[in-house]
Amino acid sequence: MEIKLKPIATVKNSRSEPIDDNWETIIAEIELADHMPTESFDNISDFSHLEIIYYFDKVKNEDIVFSGRPRGNPNYPVVGIFGQRKKDRPNKIGLATVELLERIDRTIKVKFLDAIDGTPVLDIKPVFKEFQPKTEIHQPAWVADLMKKYWK
Repeated sequence: MEIKLKPIATVKNSRSEPIDDNWETIIAEIELADHMPTESFDNISDFSHLEIIYYFDKVKNEDIVFSGRPRGNPNYPVVGIFGQRKKDRPNKIGLATVELLERIDRTIKVKFLDAIDGTPVLDIKPVFKEFQPKTEIHQPAWVADLMKKYWK
């Protein structure tokens, strides 16, 4: 089965390369595609956070991996692609929970979106508390080490 998706928006920001760290300072704008009606953003400002689903369009098919050491770091274990958040994924799909800063007509400004300028956005969903984890989140120790500069 093949699934075809049409981007609903595009990311606009100052980052043109997929650098791993220091995303916290990046404020991104998400601008609706021409085929999307402006009312798609109606009442979005009622929410503080959104989930952005986007497409890693710059990832080359030959770069897709199914396992490896996160960031190639020999101090980290070899893990499957579904045990890490690497961009070189089988379907090249990214997901980020962002803070909504403001809506201006056909554009929203967000913080904590780790997508480069020009990235196609596939969907946007508001964060509902009721969909958040009901139990404590746990993760391997290497994740905290990997992430220590990501949002710094």
